[in-house]
Amino acid sequence: MAHPNNDIVPQLDGLAYGGDYNPEQWPREVWDEDVRLMREAGVNLVSVNIFGWAGVNPGPGEWDFTRLDAVMDLLANAGIKADLATATASPPPWFSERFPETLPVNAEGVRLNSGARAEYCPHAPAFQEAATEMASRLAQRYAGHPALAMWHIGNEYYRSCFCDLAADAFRAWLRDRHGSLAGLNDAWGTTFWSQTYSAWSQVLPPRICAETPNPGLVLDWQRFCSDALLDLFRAEADAIAAHSADKPITTNLMVTGDFSGLDYHRWGEYVTGPNRLVATDHYLIPEHDSEVEWPAQVAFGADASRGLAGGSPWLLMEQAANSSAWRRGYFAKRPGDQLRHSLSYVARGSEGAMFFQWRASRYGAERYHSAMLPHGGADSRVFREVKRLGAQLKRLAEVKSSTVVSRAAVLLDFASSWAAKTPGQPSADMATYRELRRWHAALWRRGVTTDLVNPAWDLSAYEFVFAPHLYLLDSDANLRAYAEGGGTLVIGPYSGVVDRNDRVHPGLPGAIRDLTGVRVEEFVPLPEGAVALLDDGTEGRTWTEAAHALDAEVLASFTGFPSTGALFRRRVGAGEVWYLATRPVDLNPLLDRLGLTADVPEGLELVRRRHEDGRTYLFAINHTAAPQRFDSSGHDLLTGRPWTPATALAPGEAAVIRE
Repeated sequence: MAHPNNDIVPQLDGLAYGGDYNPEQWPREVWDEDVRLMREAGVNLVSVNIFGWAGVNPGPGEWDFTRLDAVMDLLANAGIKADLATATASPPPWFSERFPETLPVNAEGVRLNSGARAEYCPHAPAFQEAATEMASRLAQRYAGHPALAMWHIGNEYYRSCFCDLAADAFRAWLRDRHGSLAGLNDAWGTTFWSQTYSAWSQVLPPRICAETPNPGLVLDWQRFCSDALLDLFRAEADAIAAHSADKPITTNLMVTGDFSGLDYHRWGEYVTGPNRLVATDHYLIPEHDSEVEWPAQVAFGADASRGLAGGSPWLLMEQAANSSAWRRGYFAKRPGDQLRHSLSYVARGSEGAMFFQWRASRYGAERYHSAMLPHGGADSRVFREVKRLGAQLKRLAEVKSSTVVSRAAVLLDFASSWAAKTPGQPSADMATYRELRRWHAALWRRGVTTDLVNPAWDLSAYEFVFAPHLYLLDSDANLRAYAEGGGTLVIGPYSGVVDRNDRVHPGLPGAIRDLTGVRVEEFVPLPEGAVALLDDGTEGRTWTEAAHALDAEVLASFTGFPSTGALFRRRVGAGEVWYLATRPVDLNPLLDRLGLTADVPEGLELVRRRHEDGRTYLFAINHTAAPQRFDSSGHDLLTGRPWTPATALAPGEAAVIRE
C-alpha cells in the first residue's frame, strides 16, 4: 500500500493545468505565442523534453543544452513550471546505428528497425548506461532551475524484447524467484509434454514455438518484463535523486483499456511516498467499441489511478483535448466533455488536468492527435473550452491535497489478469478487464464511489468489495479477514482457480472453495451470443459452472444445463460472501439484492473529497439532458454562489461545493 503523500506537487500553489509541450517542433517565434496563450488559458505546468534525446545528445559524446536552456528560461520568466522529462523514451537513429544490439527483438526473433519510438531493449547495457547518464546530466544541470517542478522519467513504459540479452536476464530473474532449476521445473510443471529442463541454458523467453507454450513460462515472463522496466525507472530515479532530491519524480503509467502490461502495484512502492507521485495517462475508447459510456470510462481510469496511489492524490498526466490518434479513426468529444471529464478526474483524486498535447503537431505519427491548441488555432471551440477549464481549475486551488471518500472496492490483480490470458484457457472470452469495467460502470451509474485495489491490501474500510474475476489467488486469508470483519464480499465466476504459478488448485473453485462454501463440479463455457436462464428471471452470459452448495445458501439456480446453483451466499463471521457461477447479463438485480440502491439519478455524478481537518468538497457533474437537484449545502467554488438542496444543476454543467 502506498505511503500517505497528499501534497504531491508542492511547487504548484493550486491544481496542475497544462500538457506535453514540444517546442522543438516549432520555430522560435512560435514559442512566444505559445507562452502568451498558455498564460491566457491558465496553464501553470507543462511536460517538456519527453522526446528530446536527439536535441540534447545529437551524436556520440555530443551534448547541447542550448535549446532546452532557452525553453526552461522562457517558462520560468512566464511563471510556468516544468515537468522535465529525461528524454529516454525514444533513442535517436544515431544511437541505434551505433549500438544495434539495443534495437528490440520480437517473439519471432526478428530485430526491429529504427523509425518509430521506444526502440530499445530494456536489457541492453548500452541503453541502460545511456539512459542513466542522460538522467544524471539533466539533473545536474537543472536541479536548481526556477522552472523545475518535477521530474518525468521515460514515457509510458511498455517495451519488451526477446533477444539473447533478454534470455540471460530472464534466467537470472528465474534463479532469484525459484531458487534452483528443480524449483523452476516444479513451479512450471515441466513434466507435462516432456518439457523438463536439465540446464539453465535451455530456458528461453516465450518466443514463437511449435505449439502452445508453457503457461507458467508465459506468466513468469510477464512478471520479468514488468520488473525489467521497473529497474530502468529506478536507475534513472536514483540518478536524478542524487542531484535533485527535493523535487518529485514520476513517470506516466497507462490506465487506458486493458492496462495490464506492467504490475503497477509492484511499481507503486517506487512511485509513491516522499518525492514520488503516481501520474497516469488515460484515453477514452469510442463508445461504439465499448459497453461503457465515456463518463463511466473516465471514472474507471481515475479510480484505477487513485488505487495505484494507495488512496493518495495522483495526477492525470495525459488525456485528449478532443480526439485521439490511436483508436481506429477520428472521433470528436462533444461540447463540454473536456470540462466534465477533467472535473471528474479531479473529483476522483487528481491534482489537476493535463493533456497530450499543448499545440497540435504539423507532422509525425500523432499529427492528428488533438491538442489544447488545435490546428484550428485559438479561435476554436476546443481552445475556448481550454480557457474555461483553466479558469475553473484555478478556483479549485483549496481542493488540493484532499482525498476521496469511497464506499466500495473492485479488486484488480495484475498477475491474475496475465494468468487469465495464458494459453489453453477453456474460454477465450473470460477477459478480466472487460468485466472489471462492466462492474465498475454498474456501480458508477448508482452513484457508488469505488476504488480499484489489490486483493492483498487492507480492505476493512469498504462496505462492499467486488471480485468480478480473480482467476489467480494463492490464499483466501485476506478476503476471509475482510468478510469476518463485517464486510460484504462478492466474487464472480472462474475465480480462485489457480495458484501463483498458474497451477490449478485441487478442488474447484480452488482457493475460495471453503470461503464461499461452494463446490464447482465443472466449467460450462457458453458460445458467443448464448445466455443461460436463471429461476429468478435473470440471465448469464459467456460462462456457467456446475456448482453445488457445501455450506452456502442457494439464491438462484440455472433453469437448464448445468441445472445447478448459480448464485450463492454464505455468512462468514460478521459479514457475508456471495458467489456467482455465471456472468450476469444485467448486474442491476444483483446490486438490488445487495441493497446498493441508486442514491442519485443515473448520469448525475457526485463524488466527495475531504481534507484531514474535516473540510469536504462535493463535486457534482450533470451528464444528463435535464436539470438535477441533490442534497448539499454550501458554496459553489466554480460560480462563487451559495448552494442549497433547492439549487438546480443545469444540464451538462458542474459544481464544486465547499460544504
